[in-house]
Amino acid sequence: MPRLALYTLVVCLLAVAAAVVSFTQGSWLGVVWVLLAGLSSNMTWYYVKREKARRSVTG
Repeated sequence: MPRLALYTLVVCLLAVAAAVVSFTQGSWLGVVWVLLAGLSSNMTWYYVKREKARRSVTG
C-alpha cells in the first residue's frame, strides 16, 4: 500500500473517532469531522487504485 494511502487512512480513522466523540458530547462540529472522513476515505481509495494501475502497466 502506498505511503500516502496509509496516511489518508489514518486521517480517516482519526476523523471518524473525532466525529463520534463530538456527536456524543452534543456538538455539531462532528459534521465537519464526518466530511473530513469522507474526503480522506476517497483519497485513500484514489491512491490505492492509482498504485494498482501503475503496477499493472509497468508489469
